[in-house]
Amino acid sequence: MNEIINKVANSSLEVFDLEDYYPTGIRTQIDIAQWLEEGFLLKEKDFREALKNYDWSQYQNQFVAIHCSTDAILPAWATILVTVHLQPFAKKIILGKKEEIDTLLYSEILNQIDYSIYTNKPVILKGCSKKPVPETAYVFAIQQLQKVAKSIMFGEACSAVPLYKAPK
Repeated sequence: MNEIINKVANSSLEVFDLEDYYPTGIRTQIDIAQWLEEGFLLKEKDFREALKNYDWSQYQNQFVAIHCSTDAILPAWATILVTVHLQPFAKKIILGKKEEIDTLLYSEILNQIDYSIYTNKPVILKGCSKKPVPETAYVFAIQQLQKVAKSIMFGEACSAVPLYKAPK
């Protein structure tokens, strides 16, 4: 019998898996509309009092998105004041929807990685993941990898789609 050889493991192919950089933690959002009269009108005194009496500790070590679900026109200080109360508890705070948290987190993380280990190597940007990696993270990653990699493919070693080849 012939020995089965894993050619992928023995190749110079590098796998870049965005799932490896997925920040663990609870993602949640706060809707400012809950503190507005009828969801639209901000009364400063009532707003400040409601924020003061709110239990912010429930957001301990969480990634939090602040948004308003109504079309209320809010002064800029309203979201900033919510942030002031939230900051001692939350791991990260963004202005936007919960789905945008991972986009921001990946942007920060991928800008801090040392990509030099991928210099002049063929790279597979791993496509399948069990964690909710946003598509935007792949866009961030390819921009960084393209600066150093010899070639970049997307997917898995057995069925990769070629994306980029460095000019000679």
